[in-house]
Amino acid sequence: MANLKRNKLNIKHINNLSLAFELAKINLGSTRENPSVGCVVEKKGSIISSGYTSVNGRPHAEFNALNKDINFKDSNIYITLEPCSHYGKTPPCTNLIKNKGIKKVFYSIDDFDKRSANKSKKIFSNKKILTHRLLQKKRGLKFYESYYKFKSKKLPIIDVKLAISKDYYTKNKKNKWITNYRSRKLTHLLRTKYNALVSTSKSINEDNSLLNCRINGLKNKSPDLIIIDRKLKIKKNLKIFKIKSKRKIILYTTNNNKKKIRWLKNNKVKIILIDKMNSKKDYINLFKSFLKLGFSRIFVESGLTFVNFLLKNKFISNIYLFKTNTKLSKNGFNYSSNKLLKKIKLKNKLNVFLNSDNVYCERLN
Repeated sequence: MANLKRNKLNIKHINNLSLAFELAKINLGSTRENPSVGCVVEKKGSIISSGYTSVNGRPHAEFNALNKDINFKDSNIYITLEPCSHYGKTPPCTNLIKNKGIKKVFYSIDDFDKRSANKSKKIFSNKKILTHRLLQKKRGLKFYESYYKFKSKKLPIIDVKLAISKDYYTKNKKNKWITNYRSRKLTHLLRTKYNALVSTSKSINEDNSLLNCRINGLKNKSPDLIIIDRKLKIKKNLKIFKIKSKRKIILYTTNNNKKKIRWLKNNKVKIILIDKMNSKKDYINLFKSFLKLGFSRIFVESGLTFVNFLLKNKFISNIYLFKTNTKLSKNGFNYSSNKLLKKIKLKNKLNVFLNSDNVYCERLN
């Protein structure tokens, strides 16, 4: 009987923390350098409140869940990440939890920020608040891999999306698209999970794509656009310059063509001039500059040439490969070799229906 009760208790904790993770997904990619956290408050077997990190990272999830006219005394709180315990732009969430009379605290993994890492348990113990940590640890580490990379290596996470035919071509001579409508819609959804989308001027010039999210209800979640354009070859008649949007467009270049730059600035493009973009070291510095702009989650959609550069230098954390079941044969071509792509073992097929297409998400680093 004791084991049965213990198992039921564990299931309750897992379910409540799973709900917190679902909440954390809502603003994933929209909290800038802050992690997207989910929070659930339970009392006497019922969920009485919940919250998640606000857009741009503040207020935190705990504040959004506890800043309500509810009696939280003797309740349990479930959080996807250790609550902060330091004073920054906002007071510590540990203070709020203590002041609300929370009885037990459950969270997935310790904070990666040295100011708060593994400190909340001691704080709560001093107030006789029971703390249970490292619940669903693997899930937490996966969910916060971009936050970990930001804190430990001072680099953003870089994920890549690429569409390929069954015979590994990325271009179709007879059709603009490699994959179908469902795959393209899923790509739009993936974009919302990142705070910056990166492409090259070559890809944008050729495809004239908007590179935003065009799903009803999520259009305001389109990530900011970063364009890599070493020689300043971006065309002026592109759709991205014609549509009205609140998102930022940032262009990195080594070319100081003042007339072209003036035109781009008049079209609300932020220009960042840098000395060079050639070597691995140059791009490490480039990616670090993304962090300074508040971009910790990067989604790359570009041609195979740039993707090969990222693969070769091991910059990619995860790659989403949308693969059709159709061979293009003579109608297919690539601007660059597909040898590195073929070396990626496709093992992790996502459980999503895309008609004749499949999508794989493979972790590389």
